[in-house]
Amino acid sequence: MKTVTLKINGLEVSAREGASVLDAARAAGFDIPTLCSHEELEPAGVCRFCMVEITRGTKSRLVASCVYPVENGLEVQTESDRVKKIRRMLIELLLPVAPSGPIGALAKRYGVEKSRFELDNPGQAPANCSLCGLCVRYCEQIGGGDAVGFLGRGVSRKVALMPDKGDECVFCRKCYSICNSGRFVEMAEVFPDQP
Repeated sequence: MKTVTLKINGLEVSAREGASVLDAARAAGFDIPTLCSHEELEPAGVCRFCMVEITRGTKSRLVASCVYPVENGLEVQTESDRVKKIRRMLIELLLPVAPSGPIGALAKRYGVEKSRFELDNPGQAPANCSLCGLCVRYCEQIGGGDAVGFLGRGVSRKVALMPDKGDECVFCRKCYSICNSGRFVEMAEVFPDQP
């Protein structure tokens, strides 16, 4: 198996060719946060929390480490000022809808105490769904039911049961264990008999 050599936070690291920067960083002991990463699913780069700053030559840019392949000579910073700024913004965007669970833990880690953003309807309770898409992708790739999807856009986006697929979802329950916010357990309790 061919290997490549790169630097992560100044440490020289070897990784197998074709591995992602996220895999190489984790193997080297660096903690890069993710919401949408799961060993049973193909990487998707959806949540953007795994952003890192890469440098090749004199040019640097931000990339999603879960979908960016390792390269010889690549330099990676997992906690640069640019990376932290992006993560804080992502936390602020999600904090109003998911103040506890993984978002709450990330807010504490990155020193985000409140968000500049508000819910569409200030009186509504937070859904506590981080919109990571794990349930949607799991249903698509492994469950085979396509019973779960996204509804709406932007701050109004939410995970929803597809029409006429509610029974499949409630009785299948394969994705419940990967939901990092417990949202599907709530949905099953609230809508146990919905078609």
